[in-house]
Amino acid sequence: MKVIDPEMILAPFDAEAQSHVTALALRQRKANGLLMRVINFAGGQVEDGLRLLPKGTRSQIEAAARSALTQSYQMASHSRSAGWGAVGRSLSSDRAHKVLGTISGALGGLGGLPTALAELPVATTVIFRAVQGVAEQYGEDPISAETRIECLRVFGSGGPGEQDDGVDTSFFGARLSLTGPALHGLIGKIAPRFATILGQKLASQAVPVIGAAAGAGTNYAFIDYYVEMAHVHFGLRQAVRTHGEDKVLAHFHKVLAEGKVPVQRA
Repeated sequence: MKVIDPEMILAPFDAEAQSHVTALALRQRKANGLLMRVINFAGGQVEDGLRLLPKGTRSQIEAAARSALTQSYQMASHSRSAGWGAVGRSLSSDRAHKVLGTISGALGGLGGLPTALAELPVATTVIFRAVQGVAEQYGEDPISAETRIECLRVFGSGGPGEQDDGVDTSFFGARLSLTGPALHGLIGKIAPRFATILGQKLASQAVPVIGAAAGAGTNYAFIDYYVEMAHVHFGLRQAVRTHGEDKVLAHFHKVLAEGKVPVQRA
């Protein structure tokens, strides 16, 4: 992330800039659309049964979330590096990610919960790559450690559900720590939130064979959701770099408050 220099001359936060930030807030509001609500409902019904599983199973989901995020952070940059050539470029579009995610989810649901758990790192890496692609659209280097950390933050930007779709803006403009302990600390903070979302995905895939269709649908919807949240996240970062943090975030929070959309603040 580029550190904001307080002495840098910022562009005025005029009507056009305000309109852009308003559009980002509206984009967040729409991210939790009809398809995601349908999947929430379907997953919620099965999740009632998952609550009866031993505590170890629920802990396994959170451990899987932590492992999947760590692997995604490490692997996603390699799949976009020059060594992958035309293959890496051809698999970098949103459409390609949705196709890969749909196939991955279908295969993961064939065997019920065991194969669904095994598929989590693949699905998470596909989502991570899609988020990287959005970051690149907003002028960030998708392979850099700074950008990959910001991609991780997108996974903590709320979750599918009317009561949990906030964006954490408390860190905008802050200097990032790229040490190993800091990375593990960030993943440790995000993993429980991501695990809650994965619980819905795994719940819908818990029944073998039938779970294949559910897995395909949830993966498609999750990629769509996180791509939208990535546009909000990296769009705000770009606006902050251009116009300054205070005015941009104040306007963003104002629009969200008017629509009663939750937002995480420091």
